[in-house]
Amino acid sequence: MKAFFTQCWFLLTHRSFLTLLFFINLFGTIYGYIWYGSQLSRTEPKFLIFVPDSPTASLFFCIAVLGWIFGKHFKLIEALALITLVKYGVWAVVMNLLTLAEIGSIGPAGWMLVFSHGLMAVQAILYMANYRFGMVHIAIAAIWTLHNDVIDYVFGQMPTYSVLSQYASQIGYFTFWLSIVCIAIAYFVYTNIINTSRNHSS
Repeated sequence: MKAFFTQCWFLLTHRSFLTLLFFINLFGTIYGYIWYGSQLSRTEPKFLIFVPDSPTASLFFCIAVLGWIFGKHFKLIEALALITLVKYGVWAVVMNLLTLAEIGSIGPAGWMLVFSHGLMAVQAILYMANYRFGMVHIAIAAIWTLHNDVIDYVFGQMPTYSVLSQYASQIGYFTFWLSIVCIAIAYFVYTNIINTSRNHSS
């Protein structure tokens, strides 16, 4: 079993696979910004950076993967990628399933969003052993993430799910705690980084 996982990790971290992963995420990032086009067109300029949450999360991951391809670690970007990929991946899956429960159908586009965003969260977790960020990076990423929640749910810049608008307060509360959980995941990864480093040095 150990040999199997070793082979899987070798594949996941091979430069060819990382290159493929980079382009898949780059395509998804571009598509994501296009998907947000109508909302961005009516967004005040000062809020623009905070509206396209999912494509920005995958952009962070693109940059992190690019670093791994060339043997580098962009530590702050890695922290941002982990926290935001899991957060917005899970968030979009939950929102689409809530829409399904509310109206009984989400169509092919909705299921595509469930599948693609689910994979966003999965890939962030799969590469947990590859991150090298520290507490400072987690703190900055946490501020970014929680500040984004304030922009979304205090200033009304959250992604548009009109059928769920009546549940905006509950969704905001869920999103806040989802952010906390994702930040906690990053801290868990950090403790593993520290423990692994100590084991290698002993």
